[in-house]
Amino acid sequence: MAKERAGHSVESNKTKLINAVIFLLLAILAVFTVYPVVYIAFGSFKTNSELVAGGLNLIPKTFIVDNYIQAWKMANFSRYTGNSLFIGFGVMAISILVSSMAGYVFSRKEFRLKGLIYNAMVMFMFINVGSASLRPLFELAVKIHMNNSLIAIILISAGSSQAIYIFLIHGFMNSIPKELDEAAKMDGCSFFGIYSRVILPVLKPALASVALLSFRGGWNEYILPLIFTMTNDKLRPLTVGVVALQNAGDGAAAWNILFAGSAIAIIPIIFVYIVASKQFMGGMTAGAVKG
Repeated sequence: MAKERAGHSVESNKTKLINAVIFLLLAILAVFTVYPVVYIAFGSFKTNSELVAGGLNLIPKTFIVDNYIQAWKMANFSRYTGNSLFIGFGVMAISILVSSMAGYVFSRKEFRLKGLIYNAMVMFMFINVGSASLRPLFELAVKIHMNNSLIAIILISAGSSQAIYIFLIHGFMNSIPKELDEAAKMDGCSFFGIYSRVILPVLKPALASVALLSFRGGWNEYILPLIFTMTNDKLRPLTVGVVALQNAGDGAAAWNILFAGSAIAIIPIIFVYIVASKQFMGGMTAGAVKG
């Protein structure tokens, strides 16, 4: 009896130690994740000289609200915000449409080379050629006369992430009983009718996850819009316009204006997440458990 208690005590101590280590690692990760955001938020109220001086002091000596006013005027936020929203919602719409249809077809339809195509698509989730793909994509856009349009940015941005979204929808689709399809077919629904009338309403949690992730990807896109809008600053999204604020100072980098612009730019994505967070977590959890 005493040995059992001793063994139980040792296991309990090991569990506590493991939990303590995990908690410590998560706390360190949280600090490294949250600290830059907090630093930018407080730094946006500082003078540029205070920021250049550096140091770990987060709280500004004097809160300068004028940084936000200058950032709003210099970055042309009204136009650039509209461009970012157009890109974000465009990428979101294409991602929802393509991933839901492709996930449905891969889950429910049998056709030649289905497994090969799906596995090849999933494989490309782990392959990223990075900036090397930008030149051929830009040259292609020039050939079809789309290099001066935000449509090209939307199509490229949406296409580069489809494998992940299709994988997510496919996993969720596999958890939906096929009896629903059979019942709808008996009622006279076609293959597309089953998708539009039966599957889409059931896919809402997963589609909410795709919507939020794709909108965030389109909103945060930087390198692609930077290249495509070099000759037309009116097409710039916020990500490009805000970085340009760094050169707003007289001879020195205007970090205070840049931080203020960055703080304004993240407000819409935070608002979107707050609105869609419940559906987003539900979709990610369902896909992880059922898929």
